[in-house]
Amino acid sequence: MRKTDRDQAPFIDDVAIATEVTKPSPMMVQYLAIKAAHPDALLFYRMGDFYELFFGDAEIAAKALGIVLTRRGKHEGADIPMCGVPVERSDDYLHRLIEQGHRVAICEQIEDPAEARKRGAKSVVERAVVRLVTPGTLTEDRLLEPGRANWLLAFARTKSEAGGWLFGLAAIDISTGAFEVSEAPLALLGNEIGRIDPREIIVPDAIAAIPEVARLLAEHKAPVTKLGREPGSAERRLLDFFGLATLEGLGDLSGPEIAAAATAIFYLERTQCGARPNLQPPRRTRRASHMEVDAATRANLELTRTLAGAREGALLAAIDRCATPAGSRLLAAHLSNPLTDRGAIESRLEAVAFLLEHRELRAGIRANLKTAPDLARALSRVGLNRAGPRDLAALRDGLGAARALALSFDDAAFPLSPPPPLLLAAAQKLVAPSAALATDLTDALSDALPLQRRDGGFVREGRDAALDEMRALRDESRQVIAALQARYCDLADTKRLKVKHNNMLGYYVEVPQALGERFLEPPLNATFIHRQTMIDAMRFSTTELAELESKIAAAGDGALARESAIFDELTAAIMAQAADIADCANALAAIDVAAGLAELAAARDWTRPIIETSGAFVIEGGRHPVVEDALRLVGEPFVANHCDLSARDGVGGGGGQIAVVTGPNMAGKSTFLRQNALIAVLAQMGSYVPATKAVIGIVDRLFSRVGAADDLARGRSTFMVEMVETAAILNQATPSSLVILDEIGRGTATFDGLSIAWAVIEHLHEKNRSRAIFATHFHELTQLTQRLSRLVNLTSRVADWHGDVVFLHEVVAGAADRSYGIQVAKLAGLPPAVVKRAKAILSELEAGDRGAPVARMIADLPLFAAAQVAEPAPTGEAGKLREALDAIDPDALTPRDALEALYRLKALAEDVSG
Repeated sequence: MRKTDRDQAPFIDDVAIATEVTKPSPMMVQYLAIKAAHPDALLFYRMGDFYELFFGDAEIAAKALGIVLTRRGKHEGADIPMCGVPVERSDDYLHRLIEQGHRVAICEQIEDPAEARKRGAKSVVERAVVRLVTPGTLTEDRLLEPGRANWLLAFARTKSEAGGWLFGLAAIDISTGAFEVSEAPLALLGNEIGRIDPREIIVPDAIAAIPEVARLLAEHKAPVTKLGREPGSAERRLLDFFGLATLEGLGDLSGPEIAAAATAIFYLERTQCGARPNLQPPRRTRRASHMEVDAATRANLELTRTLAGAREGALLAAIDRCATPAGSRLLAAHLSNPLTDRGAIESRLEAVAFLLEHRELRAGIRANLKTAPDLARALSRVGLNRAGPRDLAALRDGLGAARALALSFDDAAFPLSPPPPLLLAAAQKLVAPSAALATDLTDALSDALPLQRRDGGFVREGRDAALDEMRALRDESRQVIAALQARYCDLADTKRLKVKHNNMLGYYVEVPQALGERFLEPPLNATFIHRQTMIDAMRFSTTELAELESKIAAAGDGALARESAIFDELTAAIMAQAADIADCANALAAIDVAAGLAELAAARDWTRPIIETSGAFVIEGGRHPVVEDALRLVGEPFVANHCDLSARDGVGGGGGQIAVVTGPNMAGKSTFLRQNALIAVLAQMGSYVPATKAVIGIVDRLFSRVGAADDLARGRSTFMVEMVETAAILNQATPSSLVILDEIGRGTATFDGLSIAWAVIEHLHEKNRSRAIFATHFHELTQLTQRLSRLVNLTSRVADWHGDVVFLHEVVAGAADRSYGIQVAKLAGLPPAVVKRAKAILSELEAGDRGAPVARMIADLPLFAAAQVAEPAPTGEAGKLREALDAIDPDALTPRDALEALYRLKALAEDVSG
């Protein structure tokens, strides 16, 4: 057992943990009581300089952290498993446990050990859980991803007017104070979970038991915390938390939204153990205000993370040029929530255009932003009383950077073209916190700051006269110790005497073992009092050292207490302006996003999209931003392509065009599909786009069925997953939607797959009438353009060079004549014998004509078959010819009869033509 704290030594030896007798020790009684109150969390039990874990918690933590598991003492006759982590490094261990899905209860001493000693030798220092650490309630920078929001999501439900369930959702990022609410029917609940992307989900047992909800929770894979029941008095909980008399001040919140918000606050109150987070009032997000993107589409398009879960390689990483973590978080939010309001989109685009035009202004803004710390997260820690001196410095520097940045938007600097409203509104919020607060923080904080307030030394000299006086006394005492050591050396006639300090003995004299015996004899024993014998040294105390220690401790404790009081004064001043500081932080992030997108547009030659409320969709010179970046690294150009899916009113009943794209694998079909979807997302989030021209009619819903993966956990094959996703598209897509489908039907038998793909195209054309791109290897589908008026054929060009395929990556009008699958297989490294045999089999299969039957099928389809007009019966000579033909029985004719019949028919034919 570690004995690292003299105040704790009497309470942490083996006897204190548990004795051999049945009755548990006082410390174990305390531990078991605290653990019983938090059975679902690992209990970090503070003992001196370590957090200790016992029993099952120790076994779990030792395995998860790779630390040594020991056994000390006994409980109910069995050894007690135990492990521990240093307090100073606890954040590192917490991060690893949280990443593995564990919850941790932090149990601290809440009493001075001296008070415990007054109650008796066997008394235990009072302890209590001061915080429950869960994935959705993190606030420390070392536990958080700088550029990712840390959402905690709570559910509530009620019956809708239609009879189904209507769910309220409340998302809180305790690390920044952001608070959002929304509602969704069960069918769209998965879309909302994917949009918010929570780190932890809070759900009452009754909701978690709904099969569809349980499936969605399993799919998202965020840790789920179940509540026994929904907390009652939802409105009262919100009123009490925000100190309001009525909820009208929070806006028009629905019943499910209020219930969800109350559930989230209830959970925060439980996990924060009395600390009140500084939350902004809940902001309602209406689904109609942003583009609906389901979870499958988000994954397929790799908007914020790749399919492997990595940030690198996703669209967000490719477009993030933000200078601050807060800007990166806001950019991610914009990307996850593309807008559907044309005015709001244009407002963002105007801000980007202004900063793109003013290059020097943009450079100055970005340089200034790089000096701004994360204001929102520092403010949150101040509100939770978890801040340190460096958080106060972050607020000081952030407020200073904000005021300097506000000067960049002075109207006098832009007499002819003032900044757009979005930037002007943000600039006004930058100066909302008082300048006096930043000045006071600057005057109070020293240049070199410790991590924790308990370490002291963070208040600048000259800030407080009483503090300076106590510090002087403390520092002078240190000089007295040095002089005392010199005097003791002279007294003992040795230079090997040292005055040292530790938490067990306080100040003491240490000499080598060989000299120590002299100090036990006269005359030295009159001055030096023996305290401890070590292997190679002996330790002594003196009356003077004891008195001096008391003076130093008093001065040091007084200085720390005064610094702590000044710290509280500063945090109180900060919290008095918390709302203005939060607005300032949001404004910095908004400016950062606009400047970052302008920087991206300038560096990558992107263009401003034209946003319309029509069904237009025209992309000229479109490029895939992620693939283009990857090719740039290896010095290869990206081949840009055009795409026109614009709605054609009055043609085929009206609706968007459907492009059927054919061509071999690796020719760029999937890239073409994805890049057009990504351009739509970028345009509606308010960004410039990778194209020479883009006209986008607002997309209300984006659907993508690209790629293939099975779902073994739920017993779904690749084909079943594909069909489920396709069914969702056909049931939800509207004429304003954009649909991206890649190789539908490939997971089953050829003609089954062809039939399904065929029917899907018909449904999109006749029922959904959406703008769509449909990539396929079923070349028979290209013939549907003969009957479907809004269907166009596109193909990815390739060249056949001496039997090898060369991919040109150009998408042009037309249909592919072959798939080049064998050539691709050859490039993949299939054995030559296999490739040769495949070519031979292909030749045999191609000998049969598949085109004619398909053409007949197109004519025979009830949906597209033209009305058949009966031909009139032949008359005159033509009638005689028909009668002669009908009278002939070829099987009954002899060779001679056949020859004579042929001559008769020829003569009749000449009469008809003559």
